[in-house]
Amino acid sequence: QVQLVESGGGLVQTGGSLRLSCAASGPANNRGVMAWFRQAPGKEREFVAAINWGGATTTYADSVEGRFTISRDNTRSTVYLQMNSLSPEDTAVYYCAARPGYNLYTSNSSYNSWGQGTQVTVSS
Repeated sequence: QVQLVESGGGLVQTGGSLRLSCAASGPANNRGVMAWFRQAPGKEREFVAAINWGGATTTYADSVEGRFTISRDNTRSTVYLQMNSLSPEDTAVYYCAARPGYNLYTSNSSYNSWGQGTQVTVSS
């Protein structure tokens, strides 16, 4: 069973940066693909970014492309989300997710392991 623990959230001003971390444990073959999702108040959870095991393949939501970067360090069993040029629209609880396999998916239902989330608040 995969366990995921997010950290790194907080309060930042518009234009600022944050780096989120997701520490993973459990069978490596159950976390071949790692992803970040987010959920703003009153909205549905939405896809942010995903990365394959080797880190060579990534995909991003249009809303964060060019500002966010997903990466992973398998020696530390950790996935990161570097967030730059933050705006109030990025305010949300950010969740780490994992699934087995190699293909990247953007739907919530494709991931079977989830963390508890970390709050990111961007002030204007």
